[in-house]
This record gives sequence, C-alpha cells and structure tokens, in this order.
Amino acid sequence: MCALPGKISPERNGFTLLEIMVALAIFSLAALAMVRLQGYSVRSTANLGDSSMAWQVARNVAVEILSNPAPPTLGETDGEEVNGGQEWRWTATTEKTDDARLVRTDIAVTGTGNAALRKARLTIARPVEQ
Repeated sequence: MCALPGKISPERNGFTLLEIMVALAIFSLAALAMVRLQGYSVRSTANLGDSSMAWQVARNVAVEILSNPAPPTLGETDGEEVNGGQEWRWTATTEKTDDARLVRTDIAVTGTGNAALRKARLTIARPVEQ
C-alpha cells in the first residue's frame, strides 16, 4: 500500500516535549540526591573533626598521667582543656587493680558548645612506682 498522495510522512528530527520533561525530572531527582549527599558529607566531616579532637584531649591527659613521676591519686580528678579552639571537659577516675603494682585510670572527655555531643573514653594502666 502506498501513502495517500498529498500526505507526506513527518520525519522525527528531535525529542518531543514530553521526552524532555521526563529527562529533566529524572535529572532533577538525581541532582537533589547529590545535594543532600553533599550536605550529609559536610556534617559528617565536621563531626569527625570534633571526635578526633576529643580523642586528642584524652591522649594528652593520658600522657600527662603517664609521664608524671608521682603516681595518680585514687579517685576522680577533672579539668578543662582548650584544643582546636574549643573547650573540652575531662574526668580521670583512678582505681586499684588486682595487681598491686598497677593502677587503672579511665579518662572521659566531653566537648562543650557545638561539640557537646562529641565524647571520647580511654583507659590506661600505670605502675604505682616508676
């Protein structure tokens, strides 16, 4: 069968409006997901930085306890440190162990302000006499 004379079959040389709108909708969903992922990544990086600062404060307190020639006193001591431009509160709890030659110290660090949710815990053992 032939086409009717006078009717010319249209050629498709591009996309229809509907195809373009569907493609834009798919692209916008992907772009929105990427923007949300970027925001989550930035928050995670900030949280990781605060957590590493809390661990650094805990290690600094541990080094002070281990390098002090006098053994730590039994019980709880606390203090504040400034590290990374933020204040950190620490508590060191020292108690005897089963071995009379050693004492155990648990160090807990908590941030203040924006880093209030960041915490670190560290346990060290130290000889009573050095």
